[in-house]
Parts: sequence; structure tokens; C-alpha cells
Amino acid sequence: MTEYAAKLLREEPRFYGNKAFEKRVPFSSKVMYDEETEFVRAALEDGETGTTGKNIDIIEEGLAAFAGVKYAVALNSRTAAIHMAVKLAAERLYGASSGITTPDGSGKGGALSGKRVFCPDFAPASVVNPVIFEGGEPVFVDMSRSDFGMDPEVLRLAFARYPDVKLVIMYHAYGFLGQIAAVRNICNEHEALLIEDASECPGASVNGKRAGSFGDYGMIGFGEESIIPVGVGSMLLVDDDYSARKVRYWSAGAHADAKWNQHEELGYEYGLNNVAAGMIRGQIVHLEEHRDRKKEIYEHYRNSLNEEMFAMNPAGEDAAADYSVSCVVLESGIQFQEMRSERKYQYLSQHGTAAPMEIWDVLDAFNAECRLPWKPLSAQPIFGQYDQFTLDGGKHTYELFYRDTFFQRCNESSYVFAHGLCLPSGLGMTIEEQDRVIDIIRDCFRAPDFERKQQE
Repeated sequence: MTEYAAKLLREEPRFYGNKAFEKRVPFSSKVMYDEETEFVRAALEDGETGTTGKNIDIIEEGLAAFAGVKYAVALNSRTAAIHMAVKLAAERLYGASSGITTPDGSGKGGALSGKRVFCPDFAPASVVNPVIFEGGEPVFVDMSRSDFGMDPEVLRLAFARYPDVKLVIMYHAYGFLGQIAAVRNICNEHEALLIEDASECPGASVNGKRAGSFGDYGMIGFGEESIIPVGVGSMLLVDDDYSARKVRYWSAGAHADAKWNQHEELGYEYGLNNVAAGMIRGQIVHLEEHRDRKKEIYEHYRNSLNEEMFAMNPAGEDAAADYSVSCVVLESGIQFQEMRSERKYQYLSQHGTAAPMEIWDVLDAFNAECRLPWKPLSAQPIFGQYDQFTLDGGKHTYELFYRDTFFQRCNESSYVFAHGLCLPSGLGMTIEEQDRVIDIIRDCFRAPDFERKQQE
């Protein structure tokens, strides 16, 4: 948006009295602590700036105990953690993981070549990319509006259609746990392995059991959407020594025990830097206060925005959430008018309602940052050929799916993407800043020419 366009938006009568934030209100932000500075400085002074060191040892041991698993392996990203979990699962299921031995024969097709994997439709692409890296075929499973996680009922429909699937990936969105226990039980019924992506909720739990510990392979992370928003890093959680050692071997480049550069399997540069580990170490001790602050932000949005117009992303039953990201779904009785193509959008401003991209534009004009919910992976051009399941069944077997005259197909992931907005939720956001964001959002529901009298 140009500054001229932003100025025109700010000067509309409906926003009378509101001024742009002098300093941009970020979507996510972190707080620096003395411990963090101390641990980073020690790593630099000791020359431990690679992928080994004291900080890594401490957070691996501490987070394994915290999550209730035997081993945690520090990696540099969510993608790295999921990729390593996928390779472990492929080795266990198909005897194929090294890149040399694969289901299609020597060196052909990847560790999941020709194998289907049930994946979340409402998730970032980094959750499913490793399946593609290893030659697998994702089958997307719709989410439940009750928790934004994979819908167990839809997963059952997917297994009914593809009973040979032996690997499921579940993702917990925005720090709120989905129905992981139900998904775990379904996987057990079908003798399928479960990868649990709890990257955005390292402190969340269900009935006291920590996120990331339900799956055969789990992960917690420290990216921008996490309650520990360091911006880098992930922990792969496993319960057996072999998996931990194997991932450390792969992620350090797969160097065989020799005096020269001996490679007998494919390796990756996935290790976490010890300096970044110092940042995580300094932040993780403040997890409880982070959760308390994130919950305050979430509840203030929920209490301040009209329930008839907005629904917040819900916490699952018996789940203690991290409240990492506050997401609202527009439920106004007056339907907004908005159209989106693959890259462009347009909307009509109406009194009594507001389109998500209208709110996005207005907040941007006032120097506050928000995000759109995840666009369903099944709707992404690169993944469009793969099957997708909703409560109506599978796309490839749904007879009337492509008929425009038929009623709209059930698709919760698409609904939240089209109606939702992730609001500024940074740890450093003040209550005054949040109140101003809320006031601006409310004003979006007035017509552009709505005139307000100055309050004395």
C-alpha cells in the first residue's frame, strides 16, 4: 500500500480521532531477557558458535524432560524436524530412508516414493513440503471449527477411502491443541504412525500430557508464531535412542566415522546453532509468563469484540492452550463482499460489516500488522492435484464437486481462510496499543462516509 492510499484510508470520517501508530505494531514480537544475553555471550566467548555446545546440551535435556519424552534433538527449523520425522517413519514403515534404498529401488524416488500420507489442510506449507521432498503423495484432511485442528471424523473418512495409508501428520494451529487423543486412537486402529507438529505450542497440554508427546514423533518450535518467538529452531521429540542418534547423524551431514569425508547416506545441514540455542535457553524459562501475557491478549480481544460479529479461535476440550496467536473469524449477520484471486483481492465497504482484507488494509494504513489465516494447502496451486477430504468425503471421489450449480461443499479450512484474520499478538504489545487496534477494527464496520461527532 502506498503512503498516499494509506493517508486516504486514515482520513475517512469513520476513523475520526484515530491516528497512525508512530512505531509499527508487529504481528509478533519477543522480549529480550538478561539470561538470553548472558547465554549468547558465553557461547560467543567460548567459541561455541557451531551446532554443538553447552546451550544445545542444556535445552535438549531440559525440553525432553519438560515434554515427557526420553530424547529431544535440536534442529534449525520446523521443516527440518518434520523432514527428519518423515525419514524415520519411512525407515520404520518401508525400510527406506537413506536416499539410497527407497520403495522404488536404489536411489529412485525418495523415502516415501508412491506412498500416501494424510496431512492437515489448514497448515503452513512447511508441514507438508518434506512429504514431497521424499516423493510422497499428501492427502489433505479438513480441520474442525471446534479447535482448528485435524477433524477426526474426516480422518476416518480418509482412512475408509485409503486404508493402506500408514503415516499421518497432525498440526496444532496458533498454540491451540486439536483433538490429538482422538487422532492418536484412529492411527492406532489403522496401525499408522503419527507425526505431531506442536511447533507453535511448546507449553500446551491435554489433561496434563504435553503437546508433542502424543505422536510417534513430535516437535515443538520457536518460530515467529510460537509462544517462544525466537524466530528459529525446533526440537524433534522421540522416545528411543536409535531415532535420536540417527537424526543427529543425518542433520549433521551424515558423515561416517572415518578420517575423511565419508558419506554412506544422504545428509542435511539441519543442526541448530549454539548461539540460537542460547536465545531459546534464555526465553524458555519465561514460558509461563509468556503464556499468561498471550492469554491476556486473547481474552481482551474476545471480550472487546462483539461476539455476534467475531468468533475467536477456540481452545480444544480438556486442553491448556498457549494462546500464541489470536485469530478471529468474522461472523457478522451482514455478509461482507470480498473477492480473491490467486494473488489479488478486492472488497466493497459496507455499513454494518467489514471484509477481512478491508480490516487488513486499514490496520496496515494505521501502521499495525496482521496476517491472514493459513490458506488451505489443497487450494495452493502447487498442491491442487492431490486429494482432499472434508465431511462430504474425498475430492477425487466426490461426484458433484466441480459442478458450479451444486451447493457449496463443506470446507472448514476454506471458510476460516476466507473469513478469518490473525490479529497483532506480540508479547511486547501494550494494552493501550491493543485498545487502539480494537477501536480501529470496530470503526471498520461503519461506512466510509460515516461521520462521528468529536467526543468532548
